[in-house]
Amino acid sequence: MTSRSTSPQRPLSAGRLALVAAATVLVAGTVFVAAGCGAGSDGASPSPEAAGAAKTVSYSRVVELSQPISPDIPLWPGDPAVVFKVVATMDKDGYYLRSFSIGEHSATHMNAPNSFVEGSPEDITSYPAEQRVVPAVVVDARPQCAEDADYRLTRDDVLAWEKEHGEIAPGSVVLMLTGWQDLWDDPQAFLNLDDQGELHFPGFDGETTTWLMDERDIAGVGIDTHGVDAGTDESYATNMLMAENHKIALECLGNLDQLPPTGATLVLGALQLVGGSGTPLSVVALVP
Repeated sequence: MTSRSTSPQRPLSAGRLALVAAATVLVAGTVFVAAGCGAGSDGASPSPEAAGAAKTVSYSRVVELSQPISPDIPLWPGDPAVVFKVVATMDKDGYYLRSFSIGEHSATHMNAPNSFVEGSPEDITSYPAEQRVVPAVVVDARPQCAEDADYRLTRDDVLAWEKEHGEIAPGSVVLMLTGWQDLWDDPQAFLNLDDQGELHFPGFDGETTTWLMDERDIAGVGIDTHGVDAGTDESYATNMLMAENHKIALECLGNLDQLPPTGATLVLGALQLVGGSGTPLSVVALVP
């Protein structure tokens, strides 16, 4: 999708951007959103002064980052199966309709604080639309992950990336490209369970995530594996940090190799599941 609209540009709110993402109907061009309207790390609303400012998101193409969903997708051990059921047909009802059932942490999805913090009242609906339109950087760790399926992203990895691409801007979501996105159609290889039932896939190291939060003020993290934590990290260190600080955690992303290291803007179309511990979601990237 590289064509540009020739019609006059009109203001488009961040909330409407999220709705557009959910429908995956986006036309290349320039989008105007409220500057400073993203909630802070505490989820607080922006000041009237900040909300009144404006910024632009210029893009030439849109990249789909959501993996396709079918009953055959990789599922976290113990999670419910994906089920599609035909409930209406053209012959019988004059239209076609299916129902579907899927776990809140299956397919490309976003986690909520109440999934990891006991007693947390913050479900997936606690993320306002403004918090779900965010700049992204992509750290390509495919060489390291190809050598070690249990690889954990280090601070040195990030510093080496910054030496080439510049310091990570505050408010960015850091995406880790491991190469696991290419295994989506092979659930066994994607989860990489050993004989003892332990998962083996790369992820963020908890200490690296802490440093990214403290020193780079990131908005969240994302990855193309089934967890932002490495499969061997049973403490879920990075997920805990995201949950405790009401930040973004995205898992099972696809097409990260189609994004530039910097400059893309993510639009997260989250289902507003009341009480939801997470949600399958549509993620698109607006690429300059």
